[in-house]
Amino acid sequence: MNKNLTVGNQKISRLFDVGTFVEIGAYIKRCGSSESYDGVICGYGSISGKLTFAFIQDSDRLKGAFDFTGAKKIEMLYEMAIKNGAPVVGVFDTAGAVVYDGSSALSAYGRFMSCVSKASGIIPQIALYDGKCTGMALITANMFDISVKVEGKAELYLKPTSINKEHHCSIEVKSEDEAYAAVRSLIEILPQNNKDDASAMSGDSASRAVSIDGLTGGELVCAIADNGAFTEINARESGVVTGFAFFGGVLCGVIASNNKCDNGKIGFIGAKKAADIISFCDRFGISILTLVDSEGLCDCACPVCTAALASAYITATTAKVTVVTGKAYGAGFTLLGSKSVGADIALALEGATVSVMSPESAVAFIMNGEITADKSRADVEAEWCEKHASAIAAAEKGDIDDVIPEAELRARICSALYMLAVKSDGTPERKYARTPL
Repeated sequence: MNKNLTVGNQKISRLFDVGTFVEIGAYIKRCGSSESYDGVICGYGSISGKLTFAFIQDSDRLKGAFDFTGAKKIEMLYEMAIKNGAPVVGVFDTAGAVVYDGSSALSAYGRFMSCVSKASGIIPQIALYDGKCTGMALITANMFDISVKVEGKAELYLKPTSINKEHHCSIEVKSEDEAYAAVRSLIEILPQNNKDDASAMSGDSASRAVSIDGLTGGELVCAIADNGAFTEINARESGVVTGFAFFGGVLCGVIASNNKCDNGKIGFIGAKKAADIISFCDRFGISILTLVDSEGLCDCACPVCTAALASAYITATTAKVTVVTGKAYGAGFTLLGSKSVGADIALALEGATVSVMSPESAVAFIMNGEITADKSRADVEAEWCEKHASAIAAAEKGDIDDVIPEAELRARICSALYMLAVKSDGTPERKYARTPL
């Protein structure tokens, strides 16, 4: 078979800029074979002008079966990628290990996992499921930062008995063309490595006035982001939306409450989504923007997941900006990037509500006695909102830095991000403290 006409090489042409791919180890044969080329194609090239490394399991070469030789090629690839500070894309399409290799096939997966683990937090790693990915290959792929899945084509399972179990990915698309376009888009917006600056020229004024008109979740993000562009990650239905967007040219990982889905309440899915993107952003110095419009925890909330969310915010050292855009009740306020869990700047829109519980619950719990023939329940609830649940009241206690008009939302977010731009450099070093003269 002409090695230049395989399925793997066709996939390369979809992934890289035309004419830029350079294969490494192109003539390496399978261990013990004088005829079969190894089932993994490795190399580097340009994606949207950015250096990128990739390995592609070629289903035309013994169904992409993985062996010790393939692991060694991937090791070579990762060594070059880390040395040059460039991301790795892995395209998974394999029938599994070469079973006749015995323990060396198992060691091959161990070496593969080791490569991925050592690169974690240094360079971004994107897994693309474009066929079968089973057993230890699937475990390894789940060590990558972001995954893209072709629905209807990707087969993902740990064991044949679990073939029908659903495996969620960061991005799920309908076709191969969409999948490769998604990977290219991610490479285009993400930093090359943990020292790279992901800022970009947007052509969209940072001071542009906005009208959000009750928008929430992804719709709100699109209304205020540069050029209305938002790349959603983990689009599983929940009260929390996550993804990437630019604000005044600054890349942000975005966590946005979706009040149209269960009143923006935080469940185990939403908490995990948010914690995952915060962790990724912190590893690569990407700023975090949180937009809060949540009525707290939902009935399916998981203590472990919500604890992980709190820990993610608290331990993240990257820039964190939070805006209460609507409701912020109970744990919805505390957990979603409040100053108490590490926000550098916390803002609220005029008319936003910050409350220990909903005004309705608060009145029913402690103020029922104030309802009279002359003072309705609605009047008492309005009084509660004004005295105990307004954004102004939260600002007076120092839990909100400023209360801003809706039109200034984008401008104030951009301003805060510019101010925090050097935060990732850490505290300036000094030789010694001042000595009085």
